[in-house]
Amino acid sequence: MAGTDPIAEAEADGDADALFVLTAALLTPERFLSVLGDDYPAACAALGLQPYAEGYGLVFGQDGLGARWTVVVDDVSLVAVAISSWDCGMAYDLSPDERSVVAGLPGWPLALASRAPGVPAPHDPEPQEGDPDPLVPPSGTEWGPAQRRLGADEVALRWAAWRSRADDDEASAAPAPAEEAQVPGDPAQGDENPPIPAEPDPYDGVRKALAELQGYLEEPPPIGRVRSDGGAEDGPCTLRADGPGWSLAARTDDMAFVLLDELPREVLPVPRSPKLAALLEGLAAMAVRPS
Repeated sequence: MAGTDPIAEAEADGDADALFVLTAALLTPERFLSVLGDDYPAACAALGLQPYAEGYGLVFGQDGLGARWTVVVDDVSLVAVAISSWDCGMAYDLSPDERSVVAGLPGWPLALASRAPGVPAPHDPEPQEGDPDPLVPPSGTEWGPAQRRLGADEVALRWAAWRSRADDDEASAAPAPAEEAQVPGDPAQGDENPPIPAEPDPYDGVRKALAELQGYLEEPPPIGRVRSDGGAEDGPCTLRADGPGWSLAARTDDMAFVLLDELPREVLPVPRSPKLAALLEGLAAMAVRPS
């Protein structure tokens, strides 16, 4: 999500047709809000849009009554320039031409901390007949596909911190003493202790995710399901990939992390190995990346 666009102080006068722009995002095959879906077609479908190759820009704002709106425009270049300017700390007046507007959707798909000055607090607009349900941000207390994808986005964004944490966890791990290595039911302990059922292996889901990623190399998934930040030319890059029930964040020159629907808020490290390195290299070759 880009930074907020400076908004000129103005009197809204209760104009429901006004739009005070707060921020914007891209919806393209290589860059889309993962909260909306595992891939570009799924993200478009969540907004009722056709997955055109050129993509869209998403403009988030409030009308003169304070209502939240997500305005979809087909002028992708304009939105991209605005986001780049804001990311550099520069002011940019994002004012899409009405002819570029594809749809106006009530609500926001993500929570925004900012609000327009001089208008009521953000709220969903009064529903009109035929209007879709307002877009709402994902819950901060529940765990599901949207939260899992956002979690993987965070790992990819703050890779150095998560990588350091993995190093710390590895350093703190120590083998169990010999006397603790035997499990109940081991013949060395006699038969008086019945076997205890083994706990489910959390890495079963990781192995399944890696197998499905291997399948992506043989049968390409929907566009955007594997994407890259591009990295340096001919150098390592960061990968993001999603599938049914799992998300992956990885560096092609390093390890990977996997998040699963079945394990809320757990980030499972996958150490680097020749097999993982080959998989990541293949995924990088097929990933969509910023042009």
